[in-house]
Amino acid sequence: MLTGSCGDSQEQPQVTWDSGPRSLGLEGPGTAGPLPVTLPPTPNGSWLGQNFGGQWPESPEKSPCVAGTAAVIYYSVLLGLGLPVNLLTTVALARLVARTKKPSYYYLLALTAADIVTQVVIVFMGFLLQGAVLARQVPRAVVRTANILEFAANHASVWVAVLLTLDRYNALCHPLHHRANSTPGRTRRAIATVFSAALLTGIPFYWWLDVWWDTEPRSTLDEVLKWAHCLTVYFIPCGVFLVTNSAIICQLRRRGRSGLQSRVGKSTAILLGITSLFTLLWAPRIIVMLYHLYVAPVYRDWRVHLALDVANMVAMLNTAVNFGLYCFVSKTFRATVQQVIRDAYLLCTLGSRPEGVGVGPVLKLPEPPKGAEL
Repeated sequence: MLTGSCGDSQEQPQVTWDSGPRSLGLEGPGTAGPLPVTLPPTPNGSWLGQNFGGQWPESPEKSPCVAGTAAVIYYSVLLGLGLPVNLLTTVALARLVARTKKPSYYYLLALTAADIVTQVVIVFMGFLLQGAVLARQVPRAVVRTANILEFAANHASVWVAVLLTLDRYNALCHPLHHRANSTPGRTRRAIATVFSAALLTGIPFYWWLDVWWDTEPRSTLDEVLKWAHCLTVYFIPCGVFLVTNSAIICQLRRRGRSGLQSRVGKSTAILLGITSLFTLLWAPRIIVMLYHLYVAPVYRDWRVHLALDVANMVAMLNTAVNFGLYCFVSKTFRATVQQVIRDAYLLCTLGSRPEGVGVGPVLKLPEPPKGAEL
């Protein structure tokens, strides 16, 4: 993400963006490690000058602007569009949960809630508020506490998707067991367990180290935390996605060869879409983090810093794309969204009408049957 705004150096500690989900760290005169610096602008206004040979100039300034204004605009648009869309998704899924009590709706609702928390904590509070509005003048304890919430939000989002994957696997490969055990109560308890575990696993990241203060040689704690992050939010979940999705596809192919119905259901299609998008959008961030960890620190090469900013931007896109996937795959979801929008419009219209003015009859969309696919 954005690595900070440019300007004169300050005496008090300041917050910089690093390779965390929203990546905050601290800089200041009393902090050990190499000093971050600011690139002077090129004649065309770009911060990516060609006269530095990939190295930062030795000037004790703030952390450099790489993505700069482009990142502020990107995250503002992402929050301005993604948050309302996720709220609309939440209302639509809540209605479907109330109607059908299907486990897949519970998991999708929990996934959307985790995405909302991620957008509020990481994009709004972390990047836009602390980084852009407050110009990184944030106490160290606040920054580190925010790290816990950010990593917890990421863990919750990813591992709810793991729950959804396991639910679809059981539904297709072990249908009898799934019918006997997938009750609404057990589903809610599983979701509550994942959210609680996400918060607990976010606590160690209180000590997450800003990439601008990487030590040489690297500390064991820093290396352990970065590998724990990569394993927790990417490698282990993607391993589960690969195994379970492969088993689901093999099961569908076996059904086709045996003459049974082998089409991909809408819930399964949504699952495959969610896991594929996550794998693709988070891959750049993990690759750049490991490259930074073992090859080139960001304070030595602005291109690594730029790659880190762009990778974080791509990863955060994952919090806003699921609505489009649901609408593309599911007719039931589209109808429910239309009903939510219609109800909201009528509510606003009725609220603005003077007393005594009547409203004509309203046509309601038919509710899906209790066993209907998403």
